[in-house]
Amino acid sequence: MASKRNPTLNAVARTLFDGTQRAFERRDEAGAERLGARIGGLVYRLDRKHRERTVANLTLAYPEAPSAWIDETAQGVFLHFGRVLGDFMRSKVRSLDEVLATTEVEGRDIIERYPAGTAIIAATAHMGNWERFGHWCTAIGRPISVVARDADDGDIQDRVGALRAATGLEVLSRGNAARASLRALKDGKVLGLLPDQNGDECFVPFFGQPAGSTLGPAILHKRTGAPLIPAFCVREGVGRYRVIVLEPIDPDNRSDDPVAVTAAVAASLEGVIRRYPEQWLWMHDRWKSARQRGMLNV
Repeated sequence: MASKRNPTLNAVARTLFDGTQRAFERRDEAGAERLGARIGGLVYRLDRKHRERTVANLTLAYPEAPSAWIDETAQGVFLHFGRVLGDFMRSKVRSLDEVLATTEVEGRDIIERYPAGTAIIAATAHMGNWERFGHWCTAIGRPISVVARDADDGDIQDRVGALRAATGLEVLSRGNAARASLRALKDGKVLGLLPDQNGDECFVPFFGQPAGSTLGPAILHKRTGAPLIPAFCVREGVGRYRVIVLEPIDPDNRSDDPVAVTAAVAASLEGVIRRYPEQWLWMHDRWKSARQRGMLNV
């Protein structure tokens, strides 16, 4: 990612972003996915740091898996997110009708229990295509706000923001999200949280290892009473996606144990990852805090 302190790199990043967006927009879904996969494959070959981290994380999570499966899945992760890049870059040229026509829904009855205008906390993740999940929420008439970190360069942030805005997605800056999150829920929106990144507020089981996690979703659920629903969007084929909506966690808001609620969120994500192992962001250092504290079982 471009550095705030290097204007030259920032300028190069902006030029590359604009050129890449135009290249994807000129292609149809299949062409965009092919281009994205080529980019993902190139990154896999050139980015040794994240390639090795992906392999290490997969090996930690699947200790019994053969090395050939680990290597194949690691490469598949990069190819997948290359394809997702292509899909995201085409956000401005995709209609809501297209989103609905190309998205299957697993657990539709769960979301339909809550009338439009009901505040919902969606515990999602860097899994499948989370931007598409937001686009789908817009398409079914459920306004959505998502907490995410800003890009390092303001111009890149503006470009990413414009693509997200085209899908109806409101992004709340992670650094100033508390009040905005409460406002989104008060307004009856879906609030998307991505609690699958390394944290240090608590440790919960994740693929048989303790993973440092944030208590934010559990605390917000307890404070507001908004249902906490695991929800994901995974790729099923060229231009086709599946939204997976799972049963709400702590549906009666009776739990006074935010760590237990956080563990349930992690377990729901793990279940989906095991179905689609190449579609989670394995290049993220998810077990960093646990490793630094000597907590990993290796």
